[in-house]
Amino acid sequence: MSKADPHHPPHPPHTYEPFEPGYGQAVMNELFKPFLGSYFRPVLIGGDRIPEKGPLILAPNHSGNAFPYDGMVLDGLLWERSGERPEAKFRSVFEKELAVTWWMRPFGIDNFWRRGGGIDLTFDNFDRLLARGERIIYYPEGVPGIGKGFFRRYQLQRFSTSYVIMAARHEAPVYPIYIINAEWVIPFCFTAPPVDKLVQKLLHVPFLPLPAAPLGILFPFLWYLALPARMVFVVGEPIDMRERLAAAGETDFQNPDRTRARHVANAVRDDCQNELDRYVERYGRWPYQARSFLRELRKAGRHWWKMLPLGWPWIFVRHERNRRRPRAKNWLHNLLRDWDLTFFYLPLGWPLLTLARRFRKPPHGFRGLTRKERNEIEGNFHWHLEKRPLPPREKDPALQPDTQGA
Repeated sequence: MSKADPHHPPHPPHTYEPFEPGYGQAVMNELFKPFLGSYFRPVLIGGDRIPEKGPLILAPNHSGNAFPYDGMVLDGLLWERSGERPEAKFRSVFEKELAVTWWMRPFGIDNFWRRGGGIDLTFDNFDRLLARGERIIYYPEGVPGIGKGFFRRYQLQRFSTSYVIMAARHEAPVYPIYIINAEWVIPFCFTAPPVDKLVQKLLHVPFLPLPAAPLGILFPFLWYLALPARMVFVVGEPIDMRERLAAAGETDFQNPDRTRARHVANAVRDDCQNELDRYVERYGRWPYQARSFLRELRKAGRHWWKMLPLGWPWIFVRHERNRRRPRAKNWLHNLLRDWDLTFFYLPLGWPLLTLARRFRKPPHGFRGLTRKERNEIEGNFHWHLEKRPLPPREKDPALQPDTQGA
């Protein structure tokens, strides 16, 4: 289990808060900024439009890639902008596959998405988060957005009606986020509906990215392959879903008619598509900007290899482990104690990685643990806030309602 976090004291046993601000800050400052940040060179435009208090919804478009680097980078940028204050962390809601599927956790790190502030996406969870005043990152395209593949880049998929209903119910403004160039992170991925239906039935995963998945099966590190596209995030003008529903003839904002909500969702999608096309024209002509990437690579000096996806499984997992163990006795001990990480780079290394975790002692493996204990550490379960609620919100003066003049 992870060490106690001084920024995040323990809560009563009936609540559950896996978010670890200390771990998140360490990842941000020791890995994200110097390596992923230098690789993708992200830019946030219009961030001053985002209110410091919720409830509110940020609604980005997804990029058709095998792995959600766009979501990781956006989450990091937003938290960096807030000064990395734990109380100001956006809560990302994600599809359950990201938590329960081992290879969808970055580099196999246990419970990574929830430890970074994420929460399982269910209708009830969405409702409860907005009711407690959270600021949420929600991708209205859902799984089809990330599974659309490069050939349908920048083509917004059908928007969910749920966020229309939730935004109206809680009077939460919706801020579109237009993500540019992240489509070029993996520009050779595509999907095939018949194949997707088969893997949904057999493997319980929403889609099979090709050729990323077969390559990733052959060499695990290739699953995390990414090209150095410079990501641009543009914050759009807020959308008032109550106003949109009223214009569609719906005045019951608690339980609006689904047909009218669908009409609003489609209209919002069309508006966002027009804005996305405009920003792609402005910022998407040169997605890689090779000169700036080479400058960052030179700045990295002898650590240049850590900037490249080839090194990410090594540096992320070792960073995680080093927080939980004493320093190595010498250089040889430092090298040999992570012998199992070489399996990321061996042909058909996934079974070897799985076996290594099964037979290594905690905290680097599961030897001697029950299935229940293992699932809890991995985060291999569906989290419902009704059964395992979040603790009361921490008080942050910057996030409290303004009562002056009331």
